[in-house]
Amino acid sequence: MSVSTLSSRDFALGVSNAMRLASEGPVLITHCGKPAFALLKIEDYYRLSKTKPRSLLDVMDAIPGGDCDFEVPRMDGDFDSRSPTQ
Repeated sequence: MSVSTLSSRDFALGVSNAMRLASEGPVLITHCGKPAFALLKIEDYYRLSKTKPRSLLDVMDAIPGGDCDFEVPRMDGDFDSRSPTQ
């Protein structure tokens, strides 16, 4: 597995290049010449963090204070799926 290094400027100017490099191995992003961030494939992140992928619903349920009631408004009427020109 190769490790690549990009400056924060190069990362900002070429995100797609950074993503391509990350598919081959970790990418270290430097700021002022020092490693500041690491870009990993999501599979590598889950392996390193020993976590499993979560669904959007799981993520939303974990938001503090996000417990609220929401009722979807009902629409009354006859809705025709054909366009007006048919």
